[in-house]
Amino acid sequence: MNYTLHQLHVFFKISQTLSITRAAEELHLTQPAVSIQLKNFQDQFDIPLTEVISRRIYLTDFGWEIARAAEKILNETYAINNRILAHKGLLYGKLTMSVVSTGKYVMPYFLAGFMRQHEGVELAMDVTNRQKVIDSLAKNEVDFALVSILPQQLNVNYLELMPNKLYVVGRRPDEPVPLDNDPRLLEKLPLIYREAGSGTRSMMETFIADHQLVVRKRLELTSNEAVKQALLAGLGYSIMPLIGLKNELLTNALQIIPIGGLPLQTSWMLIWHKDKQLSPVAQAYLSYLRANKEMIVQQYFDWYGQF
Repeated sequence: MNYTLHQLHVFFKISQTLSITRAAEELHLTQPAVSIQLKNFQDQFDIPLTEVISRRIYLTDFGWEIARAAEKILNETYAINNRILAHKGLLYGKLTMSVVSTGKYVMPYFLAGFMRQHEGVELAMDVTNRQKVIDSLAKNEVDFALVSILPQQLNVNYLELMPNKLYVVGRRPDEPVPLDNDPRLLEKLPLIYREAGSGTRSMMETFIADHQLVVRKRLELTSNEAVKQALLAGLGYSIMPLIGLKNELLTNALQIIPIGGLPLQTSWMLIWHKDKQLSPVAQAYLSYLRANKEMIVQQYFDWYGQF
């Protein structure tokens, strides 16, 4: 047999995803490239590793045995590489985190400098909805999570990174608004909501309830990016975090609608479970953030103070 570490990596990823498409996406390869590697790997065995049923790929029993062996081999390979880095006095290991969807506009800037300093550190960052973020922290699947609202059900430590401000945003109404800055203006606007469980939606609904407003819900979308595109198309208005709207606001493609009581304000916070035993990599990352977060905010988010 003459299989390569690359083939083992590809096959192991297929065993995790049970999808050529998803494996290709996660490996940053094309689907044909993944299919070719799978075929070349399979050709070295007389027993099938996979089977396709109703257009879906499944591993055979023998395939699962090979996948488990591949995982062990790959882990040993990573361990060898890490030992080499350790002998060179370099920081090595894996940093894992889960980030709420809007946090994709925040977290990369607080990671880039650290990752450049430590080439032996591998980053795994999942960008998902708030409930999955909290679940991953509760199950000890990640070192850190990025949220804008602290979870009440978990006992966590946190580090504030930067403010989170939410405004009513959309294309300015053509007709003059009779109630200047009055929250009751929201009753006149078609509103676009995030999905249930979203931190943005929770804050929006709290504001509406606190002001006893009867509003008109136009539609519901599952990401702030989708909401932004709907606003640009003129489908309505929404209470949105400022962080993802830099270009649209600076070019006047979208406008902040003045409403009394806004902006709503929280903070973007890196959180971790109080019982979590942080790895050397995680501890080093916290030290990096504490020393550099003000500089990062000034360098990348100076535009934030204009609104």
